[in-house]
Amino acid sequence: MLCHTKYLHESIMFRLFHVKSRGLKLHQPTPLKFQLFETSLRFHFFSCDPLLSTLLLALKCSSSVSCCRIIHARVIKSLDYRDGFIGDQLVSRYLNMGFTSDAQRLFDEMPHKDSVSWNSLVSGFSKIGDLGNCLSVFSTIKSEMGLELNELTLISVISACAFAKARAEGLYLHCCAVKLGMELEVKVANALINMYGKFVCVGSAFKLFWAIPEQNMVSWNSIVAVWAQNGVPCEAVNYFNMMRVNGFFPDEATMLSLIQACENLPLGRMVEAMHGVIFSCGLNENITISTTLLNLYSKLGRLSASHKVFAEISKPDKVALTAMLAGYAIHGQGKKAIEFFEKMVREGLEPDHVTFTHLLSACSHSGLVKEGKYYFQIMSDVYRIQPQLDHYSCMVDLLGRCGLLNDAHDLIKNMPLEPNSGVWGALLGACRVYRNINLGKEAAQNLIALNPSDPRNYLMLSNIFSAAGLWSDASKVRALMKTKVLARNAGCSFIEHGNKIHRFVVDDYSHPDSDKIHKKLEELMTKIQEVGFVSETESILHDVDEDVKIDMIKKHSEKIALAYGLLVSSSDMPLVIIKNLRICRDCHNTAKFVSRIEKRIIIIRDSKRFHHFSDGLCSCGNYW
Repeated sequence: MLCHTKYLHESIMFRLFHVKSRGLKLHQPTPLKFQLFETSLRFHFFSCDPLLSTLLLALKCSSSVSCCRIIHARVIKSLDYRDGFIGDQLVSRYLNMGFTSDAQRLFDEMPHKDSVSWNSLVSGFSKIGDLGNCLSVFSTIKSEMGLELNELTLISVISACAFAKARAEGLYLHCCAVKLGMELEVKVANALINMYGKFVCVGSAFKLFWAIPEQNMVSWNSIVAVWAQNGVPCEAVNYFNMMRVNGFFPDEATMLSLIQACENLPLGRMVEAMHGVIFSCGLNENITISTTLLNLYSKLGRLSASHKVFAEISKPDKVALTAMLAGYAIHGQGKKAIEFFEKMVREGLEPDHVTFTHLLSACSHSGLVKEGKYYFQIMSDVYRIQPQLDHYSCMVDLLGRCGLLNDAHDLIKNMPLEPNSGVWGALLGACRVYRNINLGKEAAQNLIALNPSDPRNYLMLSNIFSAAGLWSDASKVRALMKTKVLARNAGCSFIEHGNKIHRFVVDDYSHPDSDKIHKKLEELMTKIQEVGFVSETESILHDVDEDVKIDMIKKHSEKIALAYGLLVSSSDMPLVIIKNLRICRDCHNTAKFVSRIEKRIIIIRDSKRFHHFSDGLCSCGNYW
């Protein structure tokens, strides 16, 4: 009974919305008019067909296409499609379940279709990301049916273009909005701002935002998201501050965009400030925000802060649990990741393929071969999860890191899927460490065949030849790179100080304090050599004298960043350095020795994972 009343109220309000959206004026009802409206509603309720009410409720609760088809058959037998918008709702339900042909066939059969019906069809196609059908229906409404286009129609098609990143079609729809005089209708403008953000047309989104006569909450959230998504974090923060000055209170969407912005602006203090805003807005109980925040802390090297955020979640779901497990994995805490996984299972939470990817990655980064093999086995045997390429990549990496190159190669040969670059890349990396030239050549050849434009594949093969002293072969590979006009990314390291990110490259003298930094670096190298440090020059892949190699390796960017961090930070604070490439063995050993003689915690994040150095040891156990 209550469900029936609720449906009737929603149906009438739905109709009223569409009347309003077509430009017709709706006057505010007087008390007498409102009383008549209530009387009409009650009369409609008591006179309505009980069968219709039952079918509408069943349709709303249906979770399978077979159930929808049973309801559809009952409608054909006993009712008219026009009753209670049952036809429109059946079409929407079919579309939500992905059965577009059923939806289209039913829609074509409906004898009486109004603008609400057509908009429901467009909206349904838009929600499932079917841009082709969405544009086809839009074109039919516009040119054949003689129906008036309204903002709901435009918003649905604009959203589909944004999802598909269909730039030409999106520009056409913007032109349609201008011709219809709807460009600055706030809902249409918001959809266009979001679309231009997806197209990386930040300037167009910016102009539209400031052209809106009166921005609403969605407008501000959209422009903050545009700046965040397009790698302009400072502007995202600026617009957030302007939003608050204009009297808008941040909500979930605002904070998620800001956290995303902080990923591109890895300032610890900025994240702490955002964390404070989340508390002040009462959003700390929001599990989506908490999960995103703990993931960000983990990426910034602050695993303890990440764990603290997780501990404050009253009822963590599978996404939050998996995010925390991923944090342990990337920080090389394999045993803790395993403990956390077992806790998840004991609490009755079903792990999925993402959970196992992070778990196997944790085993790989910690050299836990026995454990990795066990979890890889039970993934399919116990949990009925078929291994995907990511899982095979983790297993090849695990076996390769531990020197089991033949086992890793056999796994690749026997896997039921076609190996991708992640799988071959894991084997190639292991071949470089253990100087297995034959397997390395095979892995590199497969990688180059898969992606001939990726310079990393040529460089890795060249490195293998160089490390083995095969300088002629290495030169040929590098010559091939030059022929293909391929260039490697320059290595650089980042460290935070004074609300600013400081960037260093190899042999960098561009910093204002360069003289002090290099003097400090020389002091460090002398100190660690006195206690037994010996340079490992195998990462210098040039056929030059050993003393030249030692001089070259001293100038790596992470060493310069480390010296700077020791100069400017207090002794009780961990040093966090971010490197864009994988850390070399010499820099890894340097950080271990420096952590011991300086009594400092040093955290270095390279392209693969985090390394926590303390008292001469690394958390990776040298499985770097």
